[in-house]
Amino acid sequence: MATIYISLSLHTTPEKFYIEACDDGANEVLTIDRVSTEMTLIGRKDIPPSAVTRPICGIMGTLRLVAGMYLVVITKKKKVGDLLGHAVWKAVEFDVISYKKTVLHLTDNQMQDNKAFLAMINNVLNTDGFYFATDYDLTHTLQRLANTSPEFQEMSLLERADQRFVWNGHLLREFIAQPELHRFACPVVHGFIAMRTCCINGKYFDWNLISRRSCFRAGVRYYVRGIDSEGHAANFVETEQIVQYNGAKASFVQTRGSIPFFWSQRPNLRYKPKPQISKSGNHLDGFQRHFDSQIITYGRQVILNLVNQKGSEKPLELAFAKMVESLGNGMIKYVAFDFHKECSRMRWHRLQILVEMVADLQNEFGYFLVDADGAVQVQQEGTFRSNCMDCLDRTNVIQSLLARRSLQSQLGKMGVLHVVQRIEDQADFEKIYKNTWADNANACAKQYAGTGALKTDFTRTGKRTRWGLLMDGWNSMIRYYKNNFSDGFRQDSIDLFLGNYAVDELDISTALHDPKDWKFLTLPIIMVVAFSMCIICLLMAGDTWTETLAYVLFWGMASVVTAGVILFNGRDFVDAPKLVQKEKMD
Repeated sequence: MATIYISLSLHTTPEKFYIEACDDGANEVLTIDRVSTEMTLIGRKDIPPSAVTRPICGIMGTLRLVAGMYLVVITKKKKVGDLLGHAVWKAVEFDVISYKKTVLHLTDNQMQDNKAFLAMINNVLNTDGFYFATDYDLTHTLQRLANTSPEFQEMSLLERADQRFVWNGHLLREFIAQPELHRFACPVVHGFIAMRTCCINGKYFDWNLISRRSCFRAGVRYYVRGIDSEGHAANFVETEQIVQYNGAKASFVQTRGSIPFFWSQRPNLRYKPKPQISKSGNHLDGFQRHFDSQIITYGRQVILNLVNQKGSEKPLELAFAKMVESLGNGMIKYVAFDFHKECSRMRWHRLQILVEMVADLQNEFGYFLVDADGAVQVQQEGTFRSNCMDCLDRTNVIQSLLARRSLQSQLGKMGVLHVVQRIEDQADFEKIYKNTWADNANACAKQYAGTGALKTDFTRTGKRTRWGLLMDGWNSMIRYYKNNFSDGFRQDSIDLFLGNYAVDELDISTALHDPKDWKFLTLPIIMVVAFSMCIICLLMAGDTWTETLAYVLFWGMASVVTAGVILFNGRDFVDAPKLVQKEKMD
């Protein structure tokens, strides 16, 4: 496998960027012409002495904005740990560098647009959770890597990467076209990676958790739901738990993803917008595409649908069950579990009902296990595909319970746990395990919903607490604000970063110029003025109580009616995405 250069230096002149490979024995320099944008390889001796030099940690790629091309580099990294002897890094800081030396060629509007696009790119880069390795393929599970051809093993990291999980794939498109540049190109995954060295019975082992977030149908909570025409599900995450001991290694893989048919839940100022199942579109076709891909990649599928079986979520559960039945695929089993109903009134012990319900299936699926000699002992024959509405909070709780059950068997087979021992009784490791899964929940939730996860008190402690309920309420309030008033910008940022929207330098009018109508500007002002007058009338009573009451009723009614009109026209007041066509968002 052709590895990526570990150590790089960026040399900048007014005409070119020179990116020097500083690894031992390396003599290659990638040069990028800042005018023609051409990328070529030269020798170290060709770097001009006048160039301004600084170290960088990797190249994310290039992208085009209104002002022209930009180079995106990783400027700071932090080591997460070692996976099978390979260093895994977290990209911490980035820089977006313009090819152009000045923006004086732009009009005022273009300068403002370019500034807005740069803010979007930085918004994505500042979202925590970008990881990379220079000599290991983070985009594939252990089992997929073990079942590859010799030709695959010889490919560069960029060529062999699973494109679902390469978040800078669009930025690297110029590098992909030139194989000689692949050692400079750094495939980056987005999600969560934790690596822990743990001890049970005096035996040290490495326990790792990797969540890979798909860049297909990526977005934010309410603006990206369901699937697209290719069968890609919103908020699809592949989570792999890896354990290593005495040369042996084991892996257990699960997936999560939005309910896989065409539905939406657009924000409209209500706390929980009503989900809408699309009346157009071939649901079964998209549904089949999704599960055909799942079966090819992961084997048999057990769907764990954790949504409510009453209220606004009920139609989604009924439609999901009906589609599985209509598909009639023996490789797919559907299990519905009303999480909130079963666990109401703090009865969290009832989650064990679901774990026991699917225990035999989990035993049949097994997990991937390689002994110390490198011989494959068993393979994982299927996966659990879990979902709730957001595929965040409820989903993570269930995934952590299933992963623990798999780990119990793995550690027993490796000889770390004695026959009668249970992971739950190993206090030190159990604390590490619960906190890491809670951290995983928070990372996935922040990337999709904008806040930390709910129900993490249960994941961390095994109990639901009143403080946890209070924190869930706080996070829910923040989610409400972000989902209604800042997620349009976040969705635009993701679409721009992933190449779903392309900036045209020649187009002087961008989609960013979307003037608000009179309601957006006028009604909130009227409501605030009316409510303020109502309070003033209460504090500064008139000569008689009837006069005061009349004023209070008038201004109170004005504020209530205005609030009602705003709520009725809720979609006009939320921060909606601007860069993707309306039909794509609906």
